[in-house]
Amino acid sequence: MKGYGLLQIYTGTGKGKTTAALGVAFRAAGRGAKTLVIQYMKDDPGYGEFMAAKFLPGFELKQVGRDSFVNFQDPDPIDVQMVKSGWLLAKEAIVAQRYDLVILDEINIALAYKLLDTQEVVEFLKLNRGHTEIICTGRGAPEELIEIADLVTDMENKKHYFFAGVESRDGIDH
Repeated sequence: MKGYGLLQIYTGTGKGKTTAALGVAFRAAGRGAKTLVIQYMKDDPGYGEFMAAKFLPGFELKQVGRDSFVNFQDPDPIDVQMVKSGWLLAKEAIVAQRYDLVILDEINIALAYKLLDTQEVVEFLKLNRGHTEIICTGRGAPEELIEIADLVTDMENKKHYFFAGVESRDGIDH
């Protein structure tokens, strides 16, 4: 697609990083763009975006993780391996230029907790985007990634209904 090839980052403590990236994917689908979403550290077919993927033409979503929380202080080797496998999948897709948009959902967290080598990811994204727009989401985007980005949005949590006792809701929060 014309003008694609930039790097966007959605980070911060606030809600909506994945939602913002999916909004871009929805908009891109309306223009005929092909999108790949790789969701790191997620494996839940109950997520709304996973269920909706089949309705959007040219939209593919892959979850590369387990359906359990990752212990970032002492990650299970399988979690590290799944993150690395997801990164290999992302690199292959980007190099092949098969997609107009690639969303690396929660990769910022994987980088922040050293499940992936930040320098490797930064160097790859500096040199290999071609005409593929890349969006990286998740808290704690490393400064090295922010420096090479073309757009950075830091979502700040001001107030969240979770702290008032409202539980996660289907179709709104996941």
